[in-house]
Amino acid sequence: MNGLFAVVSALADSGVKNVTGVPGFPITELMEALPGKINHEWSINEKVALEIALGSSVCGERSAVITKHVGMNILADPLVTSATHTIGAGVVIIAGDDPGVQKSQNEQDSRFYGLVAEAPVFDPSTPETAYICIKEAFLLSEKVRTPVIIRLTDRLLKEEGKITRKKSETNTALPLDKKIWKLTMRGKHQRFHRESFPEMCKYAENSKLNTCTKKGDFGIISSGFLASLVDSIVSPNFSHLSLTTVNPLPLDLINSFIAEHKHVLVVEETEPVIEKQLSGKVLGKLTGHLPYGMVEIEDIQEAIENINKRNVTRKITPETIKKRGARPLCEDCPYLPLYKAVKEQNVPVAGDLGCSVLTSSPPLSLLDAAFSLGSSIGTACGFNRKGIAIIGDFGLAHSGIQGLINAVHNGHDVVVIILQNEVAAMTGGQAAPDLTELVRSYINDTEIIDLQSDTDMKALLEKKLKSKGVSVLLARARCPRF
Repeated sequence: MNGLFAVVSALADSGVKNVTGVPGFPITELMEALPGKINHEWSINEKVALEIALGSSVCGERSAVITKHVGMNILADPLVTSATHTIGAGVVIIAGDDPGVQKSQNEQDSRFYGLVAEAPVFDPSTPETAYICIKEAFLLSEKVRTPVIIRLTDRLLKEEGKITRKKSETNTALPLDKKIWKLTMRGKHQRFHRESFPEMCKYAENSKLNTCTKKGDFGIISSGFLASLVDSIVSPNFSHLSLTTVNPLPLDLINSFIAEHKHVLVVEETEPVIEKQLSGKVLGKLTGHLPYGMVEIEDIQEAIENINKRNVTRKITPETIKKRGARPLCEDCPYLPLYKAVKEQNVPVAGDLGCSVLTSSPPLSLLDAAFSLGSSIGTACGFNRKGIAIIGDFGLAHSGIQGLINAVHNGHDVVVIILQNEVAAMTGGQAAPDLTELVRSYINDTEIIDLQSDTDMKALLEKKLKSKGVSVLLARARCPRF
C-alpha cells in the first residue's frame, strides 16, 4: 500500500477513537480515507482540532490531529503547554510538510516544533516505517504523557511498500492523572525533565526504527523520505545512519557514528534541523553541500562528490530563483466582477490564503499582501488609509474573526469583503460555517450582496470606502467546482 493508506491503517490498528484536523496539501486525503468506525471531523482551525484531541485524551481515548505544516503554527499554543501539563491517552499530531512549496505559502519544517514544545518527533522514511511510527507513537505518548509529532511529506504519502498490519495487543490508554495539579507550573516543567524527557531520550537511543549500516570511511546521516533516496544510491564505501526519531536526537548513537568516519554528510529536508544540533565534521546545508528545501537524488550525488570539501559555494542567482507560476483564477469564477470592481478603487488590498490569493497574479494583480489564512482583516487594519480586506468564509471562521472583532473594538476603518460560497474551495470543497448572523449582530454596516444580481459593485465600494469604521460586504455566490 502507499504511505497514505499505511498511515490510515496504523490509526485504525492503534485503536484511535477520534481524529480531527484542517484540510490542506498534502494531508487532505488522509481524513477522507479514514474508516467510518473512527470518529473524524474537519475543525475550523488547528488549535481547536488539537484541543478536541486533548479533551479525548483527558477521558482516556486515543486521538490524532491531521494538519499541514503551517497549521502547526496555529496549534502551537496548546501543544507547547500540553507537554508539561501531561495528558491521558495518546495524542499523535500528523504534520504534512511541503518541501518544494507545491501548494503552500511557505516551506517551513515541522520538526522544529519538537524542539519548541519538547515533544517527541518521528520522521519516517517509508510506508512501513510510517505505519510502525504511528503504532509506536501512541505507546510513547502515553509513557511520557505528551503529544507526539509525526512529520510526513507528499513523496512519502505516495510511495508504495509492503506493510504487515497488526492490531495493538495492549492499550495503555488511561484518563488524565489529576494529581498533576498539586504542582506549580514551574514544578510541572521540572517534573517533565526529571521523568518524561529522560524516557524520551532513552527511547530515541534504543529505537530499532533508527538503522545503521557501516561500510567505509565516509558516512551519511539522513531522516525522513530522503533516507530511502540515500539507500537507493549509496555507494559501497559509504556508511548510512537512517534516523526516524529526530527529537530528541539519539546523540550517543550519532556521535559514535561521526567519530568512526572521516567525513559525515547530513541529508535532510527542508531545514538543517539535525545538522544544527551537531558539531565537528558534519557537512550539509550549512556548508553548502545540499540545498535548503526539497532535496533530489542529483543533489545528494553532487554532495557526495564534494564530500572532501569543507565548504561548497552553492550558486543562487536571479536565474536559479524560481519565479512563481501563475495559477490562474478559474475563468467561470463568480467573484471575477467583484475583483475587477475592487481593482478600480486604487486602494491597498489585503488578501487571504483562500481562492482570493489567485488574484495576486496577472492579469488582475489585485493583492498587495496575503500572509496567512485569516490574516487579511488584521493586515488591512494596518493600512494608512481605509483599504479592503478580502477573506473567504472558511478563512473568517478559521482565524479571521479575531481580526474582525479587533477592528470593531479599536475603531479601525476597513472594508471587509467576505466571499461567502459556503466551502473551502482551495482544499476540496469542505463545508464552511455560516457566520452571517454573528457578523450582522456585531457590525451595523453589514450588507448581503448576491453576485447574480445587477448590483453596481464599483459604486457600492466607493460608498463604503468613504464612510468611517468597519463596513462588511457578505458576497454570496456558488463555486462552480463544488
